[in-house]
Amino acid sequence: MTARERASNDRGAAAARHVPVLLAEAIAALAPRAGGRYLDATFGAGGYTRALLAAAPETRVLALDRDPGAIRAGQSLVEKAQGRLTLIEARFSQLDDVAERAGFAPLDGVVFDIGVSSMQFDEAPRGFSFRADGPLDMRMEGRGESAADIVNDADEETLADILYFYGEERAARRIARAVVHERKSARLDSTRALASIVERVAPARPGDIHPATKTFQALRIAVNDELGELVAGLHAAERVLRPGGRLAVVAFHSLEDRIVKQFLADRCGRGETGSRRLPGEAAPPAPSFACEGRQPALPSQEEIRANPRARSARLRWAIRLDAPARGAIDRLMRLARLPQREQRRG
Repeated sequence: MTARERASNDRGAAAARHVPVLLAEAIAALAPRAGGRYLDATFGAGGYTRALLAAAPETRVLALDRDPGAIRAGQSLVEKAQGRLTLIEARFSQLDDVAERAGFAPLDGVVFDIGVSSMQFDEAPRGFSFRADGPLDMRMEGRGESAADIVNDADEETLADILYFYGEERAARRIARAVVHERKSARLDSTRALASIVERVAPARPGDIHPATKTFQALRIAVNDELGELVAGLHAAERVLRPGGRLAVVAFHSLEDRIVKQFLADRCGRGETGSRRLPGEAAPPAPSFACEGRQPALPSQEEIRANPRARSARLRWAIRLDAPARGAIDRLMRLARLPQREQRRG
């Protein structure tokens, strides 16, 4: 068996184990209609796509993934869907352009399942997890700067800020100092090597998560520009959804959820009242989304017991209104980027 065949088999097995989180709730929020056009911005193993195809007669789905392995693994579903599924390798920050080119716009719904898929975590050669030793990679597309490049080339202050801002790691400076010291002796190219350093300088207390969890999260976000992609993807969805179209976003950690929450608060016009404006001040733009129900939706205890990865998931959703799409929200981009050096913590 070739290496490619083994990787394909591993991915197939991982896909079989992958369980979409908050699936029923997300599909309910999207309320698929017969003949509707929907975009799955994060195809992964195809869980949301399958549910959309099955939810109403003649629904059509355009599914995106930036991971070429996910696109290859999804071809059997494309064939099974008999023309109702189009699967394209692309970043979801480009979803409006992709939908236009594919003849899918305007859309009746867009769903995001943010973060790394179970398959990526479970494949040691991808370097997303410290549970098994592998190359320190973390690139979803397999191109560009890797986690090893950051760990070995970034200066100590930049590395500490990546860990602090993207991983919310309180021991960021201690870990960065240790990494810079260790890489003087030998290049750090494996997940085990990095995890061992973190374990040594910032050991976990009983009952805590693994001490390297936040470090790996931070590097993954930096490598793939995940927060920047999310901000751009939300704006792209606003541009391509038709009035009455629905947006559903499942996020897994506070950085992602904060961006989604603030985007929807801005677009749903929360807190914008005439009584708060100064005399002569222009009225705020009309809301472009309506936010309904109690949000966020959280996984049930039954779902968490069946799938522990669901424990931190949050679902937020909204309905597109007639108002035109607005420009980018600058404060969201500031949440997605490292602060300028003069603004960083001392």
